[in-house]
Formats: sequence, C-alpha cells, structure tokens
Amino acid sequence: MNAIPKLLIVAGIALIIVGLIWAGLGRFINLGRLPGDIAVEKGNVKFYFPIVTCIVISIVLSLVAYIAKWFFK
Repeated sequence: MNAIPKLLIVAGIALIIVGLIWAGLGRFINLGRLPGDIAVEKGNVKFYFPIVTCIVISIVLSLVAYIAKWFFK
C-alpha cells in the first residue's frame, strides 16, 4: 500500500477516536473553558481567546505525531 492511502486511513481512524473521546469526556472536561483562557466582557461585547486550550491541544497533537513517527518509519 502506498504511503498516502495509509496516512489517510490512520488519520480517519484517529479522528474517529478523538471524536468518541471528546464526546465521552465532554461531560466531565470542559475543554473550551479551561482556567487560563482569556474571556473579556464589556457591555455587549464579548471576547474569548482559549490560549490554554490551544496549548493543551498542541501538546497532545505533538505527542500523537511523535508516537506516529515510530510506526511510519
């Protein structure tokens, strides 16, 4: 099998797994509202920047990429 179809299959399976985990743990872990995320409300203007959520997602995806590198040498 070529590298591209294998990569697409693994990416699809990974997205399904992440979606199931997110749906299951979404009740317990509020990923979009972690402590440290910036939320400003002034009058009828709301600004929200999930900086800590972005950092957590970046670390998790980096770990997944690092582990996937072992399998696709």
